[in-house]
Amino acid sequence: MSPVTITLLVILVVLIAVITALYFLGKKAQKKQAEQQEMLNANRQTISMLIIDKKRMKIRESGLPQMVIDQTPKLMRGSKLPIVKAKVGPQILSLISDEKVFDSIPVKREVKAVVSGIYILEVKGLHASKTPPPPPKKKGFFKRAVETLQEKGGAKPLK
Repeated sequence: MSPVTITLLVILVVLIAVITALYFLGKKAQKKQAEQQEMLNANRQTISMLIIDKKRMKIRESGLPQMVIDQTPKLMRGSKLPIVKAKVGPQILSLISDEKVFDSIPVKREVKAVVSGIYILEVKGLHASKTPPPPPKKKGFFKRAVETLQEKGGAKPLK
């Protein structure tokens, strides 16, 4: 056999080994995630809370209990999490929000949220009306010029 075919065979074997390892690691991670989701769903409760502030911040700066910070994996300590400061009853808590829910949480409003431990799973009821949409952006010089030329030429304006 030529050295090129031997090299290609070795590369092929290594690629097959890597793909099978990733497959089994993915299955293991998927099972672990399903178990965690079951635990979250078993411990969920609906709580009325006043949202004070929400930010994406590192776990060390978040104000979460030290026990929670110690239990997080070392790789995750550097990443930013969606943190929500809320007043639940008489106490102010720092909670971790789900990524899907974080953008829909209104600030300085009272909401009913489904919580599991310190994790906000979803926001159910919004007591106050939603914030009004932002005003439309001003058009730049170039866009205004193009629109006026199109109007004079009789073409339909682009949106």
